[in-house]
This record gives sequence, C-alpha cells and structure tokens, in this order.
Amino acid sequence: MSSTLRFDGKVAIITGAGGGLGRSYALLFGSRGAKVVVNDLGGDTKGEGKSSRAADKVVEEIQNAGGIAVANYNSVEDGEKIVQTALDNFGRVDILVNNAGILRDRSFARISDTDWDLVQRVHLRGAFMVTRAAFPIMKKQKYGRIIMTSSTSGVYGNFGQANYSAAKLGLLGLSNTVAIEGYKYNVHCNTITPVSGTRMTEGVLPPEMFDELKPEFVAPLVLWLCHEDCEDSGGLYKAAGGWYGKFRWELTEGLVCQKSQEALVTPEEVRDNWEKIIDFKGAHHPASTYEDSALLAMALQGNRGNSKVKTNPTAASSASLTGPLSAVGVNLKARSFTYNAKDVILYALGVGVSTEDENGLQFLYENSEDFSPLPTFGIVPSQATMMGGELWSQIPGWPVDFTKLLHGEMYIENIKPLPTSATLYTELKVVDVLDKGSGAVLISNTLTKDEKGDPVSWAQWSLFIVGEGNFGGPRKSTKAVPLYDAPKRSPDATEEFKTDIDQAALYRLNGDRNPLHIDPAFAAMGGFSQPILHGLCFFGIAARIILKNFCKNDAKLFKAMKTRFARSVIPGQTLVVDMWKEGSRIFFTCTVKETKQACLTGGYVDIVDKDSRMTSTPISLQLSSSAVFHEISQRLANTPGTAEKVKAIFLWNINKNKTHAAQWTLDLKHGPGSVYEGAPRNGEKPNVTLTLEDDDMVALVTGKLNAQKAFLSGKLKVSGNMMLTQKLQALLKPQAKM
Repeated sequence: MSSTLRFDGKVAIITGAGGGLGRSYALLFGSRGAKVVVNDLGGDTKGEGKSSRAADKVVEEIQNAGGIAVANYNSVEDGEKIVQTALDNFGRVDILVNNAGILRDRSFARISDTDWDLVQRVHLRGAFMVTRAAFPIMKKQKYGRIIMTSSTSGVYGNFGQANYSAAKLGLLGLSNTVAIEGYKYNVHCNTITPVSGTRMTEGVLPPEMFDELKPEFVAPLVLWLCHEDCEDSGGLYKAAGGWYGKFRWELTEGLVCQKSQEALVTPEEVRDNWEKIIDFKGAHHPASTYEDSALLAMALQGNRGNSKVKTNPTAASSASLTGPLSAVGVNLKARSFTYNAKDVILYALGVGVSTEDENGLQFLYENSEDFSPLPTFGIVPSQATMMGGELWSQIPGWPVDFTKLLHGEMYIENIKPLPTSATLYTELKVVDVLDKGSGAVLISNTLTKDEKGDPVSWAQWSLFIVGEGNFGGPRKSTKAVPLYDAPKRSPDATEEFKTDIDQAALYRLNGDRNPLHIDPAFAAMGGFSQPILHGLCFFGIAARIILKNFCKNDAKLFKAMKTRFARSVIPGQTLVVDMWKEGSRIFFTCTVKETKQACLTGGYVDIVDKDSRMTSTPISLQLSSSAVFHEISQRLANTPGTAEKVKAIFLWNINKNKTHAAQWTLDLKHGPGSVYEGAPRNGEKPNVTLTLEDDDMVALVTGKLNAQKAFLSGKLKVSGNMMLTQKLQALLKPQAKM
C-alpha cells in the first residue's frame, strides 16, 4: 500500500467550514494531523445573520477525534483577522482553502445591486482578502498551498446565476495569477469545481443526486492538492461523487484571414472562412498566456508567409515568447556517430587514464586482451546529438548565449557493453524546462542504439542557462532522475587525482569544442577568470576511480551514474573522490582539494555487485527469470515515459523449489525508471509485491501461464495495490525473445 498522506505540523485555514464542504475538509485535515482554523460567520445561504455555533460545533468534532482546531467567526472580507487567528494560535499558515460562499439567485433582468455586490464580496473579494493576508507569510516561509473554489456555473454559465457565475470564474483568474506569482516560492494555488449535496445545492440538485454527491467525496481531492508532495499548480479540477477530473483550455488552429500586411480583413472574409476558424481538428491546448501568445505569433508568421508579409516589430517581439517552454517535446531524429579504437583511447586519456595505472592498458591499447571503452564513453555519441547544434535550431524563439550555458546534472545508464568500434544512432527528446529564477534548466533524454536497433545506453542531460529564468515555468520536474545524498559516516574509500594543466585541452578533442574550456577571452565573457575544465571530464575521472575501487576495472559491472555539477574546476587542481558502498550502489562526492569546495554532489553509481549477489543469493545466477528482468530493462529503455505514467515500485520475490532465491525491483516511480536485483533502494517500500516460482515467472511473460489463473491457483501471490499490475502490460507482454 502507498504511504498515508499526513499534514503533521501544518496549519490549515478553511473558510466557510461550519457545514457542507468546508466541514468535510476541516474534519479530514484534522484527522490527518493538521492544526485547523475553522472559519464561519454563521450566516444563512443568502449571507444574512451571524452565529458562532456552526464553527464551534466543527471545532468540537475535530477535538473529540483527537485533533487540534480553533474557531474564527470573522467575515472573509476581514481576511487579516482570520489569518491572525492562525498566527496567534499556531504561529504559521501553510494551507488556505477558500470555501466560503453564498447564493442570491435571480434571473439576469431581476438582479439587484445588492444581489450582485454581496455575492462578489463574499466569493471573489473574500477569497482575495484572506489570500492576500496569507500569501506574504507563505512566501517568506517558502511553502504554501491555496485552494480557490469555483463552480461549473462559472465555467459554463447557469440560468439565474449571473452574479454567482461571474464571481466563480473571477476566482479562476485570481487563482491562476496567484499560482504564477507564487510558484518560485513553492506557493501553489489550484481551483476546484465541486459538485456536492450541501445546503447551498439543496433544492437545486435532484434528491437522488443530492444524497449521492456527499461532501466527503470532494475532500480527498482538496487534501491531495494541499499536500507537500503534490507539485501541480494553476490547475482547474472537478470532483463529484468520488469522480475526479481536470479541465484544460482548447483553442482551434484558427486561420489568418489577412492576405498581406497592407490589406484589411473584411467581415465577409471572416464569414467565408468560419468553418475553418471554428474547426477543432488539430486543436491546441495552451496552458498559459505565454503559450497562447506563442501560438498566435507562430500563426501570424507561418500562415501569412514571409515572402508576402513583413513581420512588424510587435509580432517579432511576441515570437520571443516561444522561449524556454516551447522547447518541451522537441524531438531530434537519430543522429549517427562512428568511432573506433582511437576514439576510445582518446576518451580514456581525456579522463586521466595513464599507462602507469594498474590495468591502464585495458583502456589505452587496442591490442590488449581486455581492451574496452570506459563505461562512461557512451556520453560521447550522446553528446554529439545533444550539442550538435540541431537542438537549438528547433527552438528558434529561444536564442541561447552559449557563454551562459553550464552543465547542471548528468545521468548515464549502460544497457549493454559498448563495443570497441561501432556506428551508433542517438535520438533526443526534451522532456522538461524548469524555471530556477536565476536561469533555466533544459532536461533532455537521449537513447543510443546500435546498427541492429538494440539500445546500448541512455542518458539524461540537464543544462543550466544563466539569466534565462523568471519565465513562469515549473521549478521542479517529475521527469528528472533523482539525486541522493551520501551516507552520514566516514567514506569507505577516498582517492585523489591531480588534473593536468592541459586536461581541458585534451578532453575537448572528444567532441565538446566549447571555447569556454580553452580560450581565456571567451571564458571571461562567461564570467570566468580563466578557462574551466569540462564537467564531463571530472565526471569521467570520478567514474574511473569508482570503477577501479569497486568494479576492479570491469566495465561490464558499471551500470549507471548520476551526479550534479556543483562548481567549476580549473585545470591543474586536485580532485578528491569520497566513496560509500551501500549494497550495489556507490554514493560519492568530488571535492577540489585546493578550495575544499565540492564540484560533484548528490552522486551515485549503480554497479552489478557480484560479491554481494553470490553471498546473499548464490542461486540467482542460475535462475531462468534473470533473463526476463534484463529484457524488461531493455523494454523500459525503449518506452520512454512509462515511469511517469505508472509512478509505482514493484518488487518480485523469486523462489526456486519453494525456497527464496532472488529479489528484483522494477522502479517506475523515480526518473525514467530502472530494473535491478535486490530490494527497493533507500529504504522505500514497494507499492506491489509479487511472489512466484522462477519457472512460473518465465511461463507468465512468455504467455504459457495466464496471470489470473496463476493468482487464483496460488502460483502467483500479490500484495499491495493489485490494480497497479495492469499497468505493466507493455513491459510484460509475451514476446519470443523472452
């Protein structure tokens, strides 16, 4: 089962919490550890009257259940007083659910000024006043979750509710702007359109629906949107009777009716092209004003044709709005890269391999019996695609100053050993662009295949472009391979390496010819006092040291590597690599000895740990199912996006003759996903655990054993969230090569 969502230590303000939806939110927050401010003026559904009874009753319910809550009886127009109640009693505000509302329904022709103004004041102005009081507190503490309550009447309109509809749609606009302005401070704001049986909908909803649409069914969505693990912001969601969904805007492709810059557009031209203008085939789904403007700019430039229209300055400037976010989803077709033994040796020399090293000739001499590329050599063909220039030509609206481009993070995973010479093909996709304020981070995945089309390696590149931030994009990504801190104990091994004064001049011959690494004048343009060493150079040096210390220089045992580039290194400085072994994962940091500052952080290398595997499960080398998991690993590499869709960890317990023989983990929760032998790493618990015999595992994935029959007969035991197993069909479907 997945972990329980808790709110211990968090303070939640719920307005209009004396009954209905607000009460259900308050009770559920209180039961999950939050300290709750229960706000309710105590008036009727028309906003008339006042009483403390409603709020007091809900506070009593929370306290009787073991929770912590206080009441507040102010109008939402007195937002500062409501927030002050939270500060006086609990010292902080983490969550605000703007729920208070009234109804004064009238047909449009009969709405009075009072009907209009009072509804606007309670719904829109009230939410504004409470949010305005809470926002600076959340901003300062760099954490906050805000909910605005809209309605389908605001989205679609509704007879007799012009005042209510206008206020509710206004709340959506308010929410979207708060989401944009709060995102870089980790203050998220989302909007819900709940459908529920409350005193406000009694008599409006049919009786049978009123009873079915309980407020308690809306509360789970609100709690998830308010949890620290939820990264969504600026969304519009609907909840009704246990059903949940999300709205999005849709915009037709449209049509430019102006034929030339000088010509005007007549009403007749709009009429004659009306069917094309309103045709939703090929429609867009802009998520922001930014994207909407970009679509308009592209339409004006593309549909008119540059030969007929001279783009005016306004249109040209709006094209720049395509900027960072337009890069997401860009794909580059496979680019070929041919190398031979000379290139393999050049890379080894570039990352400091010496003929004086033990087994050094293994990576430097083509006639050596064990001659092979270093396991990180796969970066070289991947880099040829990543830095070949084609990527930036696909993003014309985002001109990048390459003197401001730095390597942020790097991950590489070897799917099978690299040959000593080959022609490989690497394809690329931009999976995310993050707004870090001081810059933008572009995250791309590359998949490298051999001439047969079999995956060889895949990598994830995170590039930091200084000065390109504050464009309204997300700050975090679910698509990034995670980093992990090293254990808090003395390292198991430490090794130093003094880089050569010409280390960068040598390493650049592997393909990264950026003048930043050799030209003092160019380096000065980027703000550096002298040329700096390639990040991938000291990445490779650290990898080589770990390979020697924990894999005995056997490249086949080196599975994957991830790290963050924390600081630059000057050629000639000394690197200190500290290493910690935890199972089959080697955590590491790399520090510049002269400055005592870390240049690589959050790093780890996953290895095929022969010694621990033979000790713990000696029979595993003989298991037929081992080949199945290696095949699953290859399929995972061939189906990018699988982990993002599943978001779960699966653990297989494999038995041999009813005796535990091996464990395998399929991690579809972190980054692009991974398959490895052993229990889930970092102490995480699996969402699903499957137990079966070795032969039955093979029979299952080759189609000889039906999964349902295996479960019912007891051959397959499943614990945890069984429904998640349905999402594994693409990875487990029968295939001859298995």
